[in-house]
Amino acid sequence: MEQKTEKGHIHPMTQFINRANAIFYEMGFSLVDGPEIETEHYNFDALNVPKDHPARDMQDTFWLKQSPNDPERKLLRTQTSAVQVRYMEKNKPPFKMVCYGKVFRNEATDATHEMVFHQLEGLMITKDANMSDLKSTLNTFFDKFFERDVEVRFRPSFFPFVEPGLEADISCFKCNGGRDLKEGQSCPVCKGTGWVEVVGAGMVHPKVLEGVNVDSREWQGFAFGMGVDRIIMLKYGIDDVRLMYSGDLRLVNQF
Repeated sequence: MEQKTEKGHIHPMTQFINRANAIFYEMGFSLVDGPEIETEHYNFDALNVPKDHPARDMQDTFWLKQSPNDPERKLLRTQTSAVQVRYMEKNKPPFKMVCYGKVFRNEATDATHEMVFHQLEGLMITKDANMSDLKSTLNTFFDKFFERDVEVRFRPSFFPFVEPGLEADISCFKCNGGRDLKEGQSCPVCKGTGWVEVVGAGMVHPKVLEGVNVDSREWQGFAFGMGVDRIIMLKYGIDDVRLMYSGDLRLVNQF
């Protein structure tokens, strides 16, 4: 009797990578990569993060044991923004690039947080890049990735490496932006607000540009970073981020 062979399934994380790469390629962005073990310079200093910033503390960052022959401290990168700095050092503007990869933060795990997760970062540097270009890029990505018109809300925020900075929220799919909630009900995804935060972004800070020898009086640009895991959870209705790293085939076989 012939034995039935089951088909393999592509992990939702890999599906995201493939789709996101295709979308940004259509918009003219190049895909680049960088090391997961970073130096303090690229992970913090070059991104205008102050020396006394809480993110440098042991409770947030996995610092590696320092070699006596290497004076520079190393760590597991806490953000893929370091790849942007490395790229700007080796390439002259104008350019558009995205980078994708694992990041590491020393924090407690729960349904929406993991110590190891994935980020997607984007960077565009031209002579006339502006906030409208940033908003248009993010709107286009979300519409194509979710295959529908996604309502996006932009609000002011602060990040050391951009000025001005903003955060982008998308309308909650679980409760239809709060419209499907009855009086007194709360949504487990957006907590009843109707919005889910997915992106931190802004115009690249002049100090970051000057640090890689890019004249901020001639060039300007925007940068954005999004939590990949959270976007995948929203698209596929996964209610616990830890499931994506469990190796449980019952999750993967659904895709």
